[in-house]
Amino acid sequence: MKKGFKIILGLGILLLTVIFIANYSIKSNSEGKIYTDVNLIPKHKVGLLLGTSKTLTNGSPNWYYVYRVNAAVQLFKAGKIDFILISGDNGSKIYDEPTDFKNDLIERGIPEDRIILDYAGFRTLDSVIRAKEIFGQDSITIISQEFHNERAIYLSEKNGIKAVGFNAKGISGRYGYKVMLREYLARTKVFIDILFNVQPKFLGKKVEIK
Repeated sequence: MKKGFKIILGLGILLLTVIFIANYSIKSNSEGKIYTDVNLIPKHKVGLLLGTSKTLTNGSPNWYYVYRVNAAVQLFKAGKIDFILISGDNGSKIYDEPTDFKNDLIERGIPEDRIILDYAGFRTLDSVIRAKEIFGQDSITIISQEFHNERAIYLSEKNGIKAVGFNAKGISGRYGYKVMLREYLARTKVFIDILFNVQPKFLGKKVEIK
């Protein structure tokens, strides 16, 4: 076996080991902290709704988005949260995740004065840290799909935030598998971010939620 091949093989095994450890750590940490039954989840003042695009690149609906809207409405109408903090990417004038969510939530009967927008939630890390540092929350309900909730809870706890997750409906099929493959890499990056104490791209003035 050539030396170069051995190095590549060794690096491949190391990478797979790191991915496995990251996935196991994040998933096991979330046990008892994520819910699918709205009647069982504890109440928090604020639900942190994690952003995603409303449509896919081909213009078809993004069902991750649709199901997150449904989950946020369900939580609010069940009295399990008092406010919805929407944290997403508003990287350009033509791309505005928080406002898309806000408009659809209002159409579903959520009062506008119960919706707060965080336009600088470029990453999950940014969203959870800003929920504490900018919006003053040290205890939150995170709203997203189960795999995303698991990662967000882990990041929250590593940044001094007590969090539970409410699972929006997931996606199966080819698109769902592609997202999960990306998730394994995202979970690995969580440990890199923690190791190097990576902070949000933007912080700014504090906003009181009352």
